[in-house]
Amino acid sequence: MKKQSISEIEQQLMKIVDESDPYLLMLENDERKGVQTCIKKWKKRQEQEQLLQAKFFEMNHYERKYRSEGFQLIAGVDEVGRGPLAGPVVCAAVILPKDFFLPGIDDSKKLTEKKREEYDKIIRKEAIAFSIAMVNAKEIDELNIYQATKKAMKSAIVSLEPKPDFLLIDAMKLDTPYPAESIIKGDANSVSIAAASIIAKVARDRLMIELSIEFPEYGFQHNMGYGTKEHILAIEQHGITPYHRKSFAPIKDSIAKY
Repeated sequence: MKKQSISEIEQQLMKIVDESDPYLLMLENDERKGVQTCIKKWKKRQEQEQLLQAKFFEMNHYERKYRSEGFQLIAGVDEVGRGPLAGPVVCAAVILPKDFFLPGIDDSKKLTEKKREEYDKIIRKEAIAFSIAMVNAKEIDELNIYQATKKAMKSAIVSLEPKPDFLLIDAMKLDTPYPAESIIKGDANSVSIAAASIIAKVARDRLMIELSIEFPEYGFQHNMGYGTKEHILAIEQHGITPYHRKSFAPIKDSIAKY
């Protein structure tokens, strides 16, 4: 029988998840260096996958806790965009099904853009409900960023359909009709909050990329409105847009000079 090529073996191993699989055991006896390298890579992938699954289980701690108390429609709530000089603050609320399974989900800031986009599609497809709310720069200036963030969160929660029966909120305390728990670093400790973080981040990034077409001088497609050197230099050279936050330094300081 003709031996498989290394490429063929790699393809076959992609389908295997069990260490006791007869094919894998057969490969253990193949003395070719390339085959043994394939096996090592396979084992490393399995170890990484197990770590991701273990973390996913840990990140379901709050969801399991409140489901055991009878809550079924648990919404994760998170925001992005509190710190930038331009663009809105964006909040998402997401209700995931009990059987939702996505090892690797995490705080959106820890994921690559490619992973965020991939997970965003999965979350939108599998969520029982999700909603997104934005508060623009003008309102941020009028309310202050803290109150604007609360407004965005409440708007996202109100827009959910079906309505949640419990809220898991990243760090913020909110007055709502629903029982809730505020979790410090919730986007790294709750699957539901992490899902909301991803939905909000992807939505905001897409908006900033759209704004970069209208205002190419500011590099919004790269900095997403944050105060990078490039962005601050553009403000000094071209002034501000309607999407800039006038209450934020250094914009606030430069306006005060005139």
